[in-house]
Amino acid sequence: MNHAFAYLSAGGFLGLPITPDAAPAATSGKPFAIAGVNWDCSVTNRPGARMGPSAIRQTSRMLCDATHPLFDTSPLELMADLGDLLLPNTSLETMRAALMPQASTLIAQHEMVWLGGDHSITLPLLRAYRAHYGRPLACIHFDAHCDTWSDHFGEPSGHGTWVYEAITEGLVDPASFVQIGIRSSGVREAREYVNDQGGRIYTARELRGRDGAALQDVITEVRERMALAGNPPLYLTFDIDALDPAYAPGTGTPEPGGLTTAQAMTLLEGWHDLNWVGMDCTEVSPPYDHAELTSNAAATLIWTWLCGRIAAKSAL
Repeated sequence: MNHAFAYLSAGGFLGLPITPDAAPAATSGKPFAIAGVNWDCSVTNRPGARMGPSAIRQTSRMLCDATHPLFDTSPLELMADLGDLLLPNTSLETMRAALMPQASTLIAQHEMVWLGGDHSITLPLLRAYRAHYGRPLACIHFDAHCDTWSDHFGEPSGHGTWVYEAITEGLVDPASFVQIGIRSSGVREAREYVNDQGGRIYTARELRGRDGAALQDVITEVRERMALAGNPPLYLTFDIDALDPAYAPGTGTPEPGGLTTAQAMTLLEGWHDLNWVGMDCTEVSPPYDHAELTSNAAATLIWTWLCGRIAAKSAL
């Protein structure tokens, strides 16, 4: 890992030290690991997500001993923070070419949490997971945007095309692809693409005003969908702009009318024991944040997912 650029992380998630994966004695026996993917050269509005990993790590230190009040477990003894991947920062294809071999190595060693970065990082990560598992993945995708456009403002690929590319490349199983919080403007072909392919879209409008027990049918339906598919390897990608700007103002393309942080936490808690294999959190842009609301939400959601994973494994 490299710390040549000023925006790369100096301290680790939950106060852990930054430990390069090349130090096997420090990472041995750690089933979970964190790595930053500091790339934001595919954004279509406000840049700054390359600084997301550092901000998420900084605010995560507020979680102290990191013992989760629902799952009564802490990831501190079971994870390592591997720092930020060494990536070029001007060419999308060059970045993806550099990311994939690093990701493949880490996926083989740890259950990974990837800190973005803009959402274009998810496509090469899914390519690496697809190669590792030898089959298409299931995916739960939190976002304000469908990311199913067939081009990126005239370019073939970017942070708004990765879902379309992942489905057409066979990286994911369309019937096991679930979107949560979609609400941005877009033509019908893009908005409904996942539904048309056999997946399920829960729009922000559909979820508006629902929390706690009122989300149980969503939790149950997704669990049943995964079971019907044979519980394939499941990947979580959480674009922080799925949350309403009141809860996450620090992002490149904010869209009013989104999820609350509590809604997102309820869903992740309800799905904690699904067949997860990894996750990313993208589009945290600290220059547009206020009072660290966005990075704090991101850190808490990641911590919730990790503690849920540990609780699920402990119950086996």
